[in-house]
Amino acid sequence: MAMKAAFKGSMTALVTPFRDGKVDEAAFRALVDWQIVEGSHGLVPVGTTGESPTLSHVEHRKVVELCIAEARGRVPVIAGAGSNNTIEAVDLARHAEKAGAAGVLVVTPYYNKPNQEGMYQHFKAINDAVGIPIIMYNIPPRSVVDLSVDTMKRLFELKNIAGVKDATGNVGRISLQRQAMGADFVQLSGDDITALSCMAAGAHGCISVVSNAAPRLCADLMKRWFAGDPAGALAIQDKLTPLHAGVFTEAGVTGAKYALSLLGKAREDVRLPLVPSTEPTKKIIRAAMVHAGLLN
Repeated sequence: MAMKAAFKGSMTALVTPFRDGKVDEAAFRALVDWQIVEGSHGLVPVGTTGESPTLSHVEHRKVVELCIAEARGRVPVIAGAGSNNTIEAVDLARHAEKAGAAGVLVVTPYYNKPNQEGMYQHFKAINDAVGIPIIMYNIPPRSVVDLSVDTMKRLFELKNIAGVKDATGNVGRISLQRQAMGADFVQLSGDDITALSCMAAGAHGCISVVSNAAPRLCADLMKRWFAGDPAGALAIQDKLTPLHAGVFTEAGVTGAKYALSLLGKAREDVRLPLVPSTEPTKKIIRAAMVHAGLLN
């Protein structure tokens, strides 16, 4: 559990660049390196933003391996290992551990609608299968189920359950979870726009989509916060707010890939059922990049 202390700050939910329908390995490696050089505190490959739903298992594993190889231990890599099939999630988590991941991010099982006991058993099965920290990912708007504070508390008693990526959109949950599990329970915001508010409530950082295209600003906001400079952090938030809103006008990944394409870091290519951002959304994102000082 020693590594979980390093799970703080701005951790990028990496996109998976594509070219001609395949994973663009060169662009992905370059993105990983650039993220670290720009100051990102951690990397999260093959989450939903990494288009895990439309990657094959072979591609999923390859992207995890590429990320860990390129990071070379400079920052922790928390590999996405979510599935609504527990056996599959266990398999992905075991692979991530073997590949050298510092931890795994495991989403609540979507679509099946398990009850609290089902979710407890899902996370427990993964806990029992690996020896690295597990960050639970609670995102009721997308998975339709909400992992309750009580169930999290039960899970936190297990040896590898380290914390939560909270995408409930309810900052009050950070306070309730801190009350139930204490300050050692790692809490990472899963919504860029609420990350600063979550920090004020005791969160440790953010698993960020916007930091794909604005890694330095997102990392600097966290640095300012940790340095006891909330006014400095708020000034950066003011720069980033239009981008936080703009990237999520449609699917976050399409917004992030368009922003990266403006910087020459990745193509806009996504896999169906996603399609690239519409023209009105592109205008919003481009203007937000200018507002943030990322483009002229």
